[in-house]
Formats: sequence, structure tokens, C-alpha cells
Amino acid sequence: QVHLVESGGGLVQAGGSLRLSCAASGRTFSGHVMGWFRQAPGKEREFVGRIEWSDGSTYYRPSVEGRFTISRDNAKNLVYLQLNSLLPQDTAVYYCASAPMAGAHFDTWGRGTQVTVSS
Repeated sequence: QVHLVESGGGLVQAGGSLRLSCAASGRTFSGHVMGWFRQAPGKEREFVGRIEWSDGSTYYRPSVEGRFTISRDNAKNLVYLQLNSLLPQDTAVYYCASAPMAGAHFDTWGRGTQVTVSS
């Protein structure tokens, strides 16, 4: 059974940084796409960015481009989301998810980790 477990969330002041981790287990993830999403209180879940497991290529939503960076450690089956220059509007529960290939539906989700940015 596939499991995704996020960690690394917390409370940080505006302008600060956090690194989120997503531990993936239960299958071989080569060829998969790993995504990060977030959901703020009272808002719909939104896409943050994604990374292709095979070649490390990334894509981000415009509002986080240049501030957030996704990377992966193939040997450890870990995906990271580095959050820099955090803004109060980045406050949300952050989720990682996996899709079996580029363009496919994200079908496996973690439970999320809370990120709170104070002003």
C-alpha cells in the first residue's frame, strides 16, 4: 500500500523559511510525478508545484515561483518543498500527492502538514 507522509510544518514569521518533506513508500516511484498542494482556511485546495521523479523537472504556480523549490532524493524516496520568503497568505495545510505519470490524476495523498506564517 502506498503511503505519503508530510512533515516539517510549523509557525514562522513572515520572511522566514521552512522545509517540508514528503516520505513516500509502498511502490517504486520512478516515472511518477510528485505534487505539492495547499489548502488555506475557507479556501479550496490549490496546486503549488510538482516534480517529475525521473528527471527532476519542476513546475510551480506563479505566486510561489522564485520563493518555493521542490526537490527529491531518489535514494531515500523523499520529496522536499523548500519555502522561502514566506508570506502570511502562504498559511495553509500543505499536502504532497503522487500521480502515476505526467498529466495523470494525483491519486495518492498524504495527510498534510500545517504551515502558519505570522505577520
